[in-house]
Amino acid sequence: MAKARSAKKGDGRAEARRLVDLVQREIDDGAGSVEEIHKAIANLPLDILERLDLFEEMVKGVRKVQEARIGAVYDVIRKVNDEVGKIAREILAGRPAPKGEHKKAVHTHAG
Repeated sequence: MAKARSAKKGDGRAEARRLVDLVQREIDDGAGSVEEIHKAIANLPLDILERLDLFEEMVKGVRKVQEARIGAVYDVIRKVNDEVGKIAREILAGRPAPKGEHKKAVHTHAG
């Protein structure tokens, strides 16, 4: 009887880990899709300005900065997703993350 219970518990943990992985993948995929849409929308006014010869060089610089900033935002989202997944897997394995570790990882990248 105890063996059957531990097998079910193990199956539940395995299922939970698969769910954590699935959620992480979906968040990463969603972040990638939203990032591409964000960049496309942000580029619309720059595309128009770029057609005007007066602003061509300025737009190149603005576009470069804009791409870097947008990319940085989604990099933070992916990093938070990764850290949350690690914490979830540690908890499911019965090893809670050391106190403060998840906070440190998120804060160092969000600043």
